[in-house]
Amino acid sequence: MKIPGFLQEHIITLFVVTISAMITMVTSAQTSDSNQPPQPEVRKIWDTGEHNAFTDLVRWHNHWWCTFREAEGHVGGDGRVRVITSADGQDWKSAALVAEKDIDLRDPKFSITPDDRLMIVCGGSVYLGTKQLKGRQPRVMFSVDGSTWTTPYKIVGEGEWLWRITWYNGKAYGVAYKAIHNDNTREWNLNLYSSSDGLKWDIVSPMEVSGKPNETTLRFLSNGDLMAMIRREGGSRMGWVGITHPPYKQWTWHENNYQFGGPNFIQLPDGSFVAGTRDYTRKPQCSTLIARMTPDTLKPLVTLPSGGDTSYPGLVWHDGMLWVSYYSSHEGKTSVYLARMKLPLNYAK
Repeated sequence: MKIPGFLQEHIITLFVVTISAMITMVTSAQTSDSNQPPQPEVRKIWDTGEHNAFTDLVRWHNHWWCTFREAEGHVGGDGRVRVITSADGQDWKSAALVAEKDIDLRDPKFSITPDDRLMIVCGGSVYLGTKQLKGRQPRVMFSVDGSTWTTPYKIVGEGEWLWRITWYNGKAYGVAYKAIHNDNTREWNLNLYSSSDGLKWDIVSPMEVSGKPNETTLRFLSNGDLMAMIRREGGSRMGWVGITHPPYKQWTWHENNYQFGGPNFIQLPDGSFVAGTRDYTRKPQCSTLIARMTPDTLKPLVTLPSGGDTSYPGLVWHDGMLWVSYYSSHEGKTSVYLARMKLPLNYAK
């Protein structure tokens, strides 16, 4: 049956109006959603130790794994590395507790080796019953099941701290910092290290960062470039973000608009960056902040329920959501928390 011309025009007009209305509705919904801050789901997942702190998080073998230090307090004592695991992120159980006599094992950080072992790097500080640091050297340990771990093994040199490890193309990379005494002054130097097995480490390049640089997270970009997020304790104290191209000898530095503490960041599937850090701008207590990150800025997304002794987030992007482990003392006892959240639909814009 042939449709009259005037009716064809009416149908086409109606179709165009309908499609335009649908596009407007979708766009309005996206704009409304994107203007709303993320609404994280947060739960306490561990508080068995007297002081539970310095977390990291990884997704491995279809389970969640969280690690942190258990000790009597923030500084001093012989801290132990706790590893807990969960199938769903809600119910957690202890998988391991690693200790070393007369050593404070601090700030454990996960990575996954090329042969699919779970790896932890941590600090190995010596206090011998005092609050005064008497020495330190980092440790690494490995596991094939998350429950049984190798004996902590000393790496790099005495006085250094290799703070986090990132694997790329079969090699491990990390940044170590060390206090150097020159002419009655105390400076901190920073070096990029690499290793083929996680045990023997070689310096790739010195990193010319002023202001007592220390805790550093590295992430490799899709084009092979390397990005660093660095905490600084001197000068302006604002964090630095650096980028280097292969072979990772020369860095370009940017001073960020935020001071970092326990810094971590990841790149999302859309190419944007999300970071977690202690937020020193919150008064009267610090808090844990999740933010959009560029080399020059952090743009806050959400302040997690936190306060006082807090931060050191682990970050994982899984099933379209950001998962965050962190610790905080805002409820009295310093405990470990897990947050998960959806990010705004126009996050990358």
